[in-house]
Amino acid sequence: MKQQLQNIELMAKAELEKISDLAELENLRIKILGKKGELTAILKQMSALTAEERPVIGQLANKVRQDIEADIADKAAQLKAALAQKKLQAEKIDVTLPGKKPSVGKLHPINAVLNEVKEIFLGMGFDIAEGPEVEYDYYNFEALNLPPDHPARDTQDTFYVTDNVLLRTQTSGVQVHVMENKKPPIRIIAPGRVYRSDAVDATHSPIFHQIEALVVDKGITMADLVGTLDMLMKRLYGDDCKIRLRPHHFPFTEPSAEVDVLCFNCGGKGCSMCKGEGYVELLGAGMVHPKVLKNCGIDPEVYSGFAFGLGLERIVMRKYGINDMRLLYENDMRFLEQF
Repeated sequence: MKQQLQNIELMAKAELEKISDLAELENLRIKILGKKGELTAILKQMSALTAEERPVIGQLANKVRQDIEADIADKAAQLKAALAQKKLQAEKIDVTLPGKKPSVGKLHPINAVLNEVKEIFLGMGFDIAEGPEVEYDYYNFEALNLPPDHPARDTQDTFYVTDNVLLRTQTSGVQVHVMENKKPPIRIIAPGRVYRSDAVDATHSPIFHQIEALVVDKGITMADLVGTLDMLMKRLYGDDCKIRLRPHHFPFTEPSAEVDVLCFNCGGKGCSMCKGEGYVELLGAGMVHPKVLKNCGIDPEVYSGFAFGLGLERIVMRKYGINDMRLLYENDMRFLEQF
């Protein structure tokens, strides 16, 4: 039995040399020291020994167990240290390498110009009003002197949700909401997204941004409208900016005008951008129609007003010299980083 104990110890030392991971080490411990292990099997045979042999074999068995346990513990410590070192190597960070500079975002050109326009109007004493993008037919059309049989009501030109609800085609509905809930004097702008069934090209999009302006007070004239527009354009584009007004018809204003700005692409000479006219159509404007004032509970015999609506994208294009509106929506960072 003494020889068997010595053989187990020698075998354990030899096996420990071959082990390379903790799972194998645990299997060896169970094989030798477990309840059904080889050392335990030998100790169960001690009942067959004489009274003189038992203390000697018992002492040797304890020593063998202690030696094997110590060897296993040393091996476990070595394996854990090697595993930790391997992990450290895998997760090593070279602190001498230069860091990656985080990308800093900037305002989209549309938002940057919108903020600038807001500041210009706030400086002229205007308030900023907002309204729903999904609007009732009444606020988008009827209250603005557009009866149900008017050509602009054609479902071919508008995105309808139901017969009575649609995606707003203009932010003029916000003006109606304001006039219904506030007495003159009124001086507001209403910026926001609008939706029209337009074919996509260099100057049109089915989704775009519009800024509507409204002034209602006693004694407001066309001269106030022209002066406001002239101030706006000069603040945006510089003192050399020129505008022109052309007679036009809008159901919600009378008299009405189309307002053009000198083409930024050709300087008035004529090009594909301005279709050879030298000017680019920028907005529609006019004096608020008496029926619109009356629909909103404002006496047209006492008060008058002007209104205009301009496409924000066209202002952005004019300001930055962009000749295709689609570039503003494609999210190409090579383009947007220029601003």
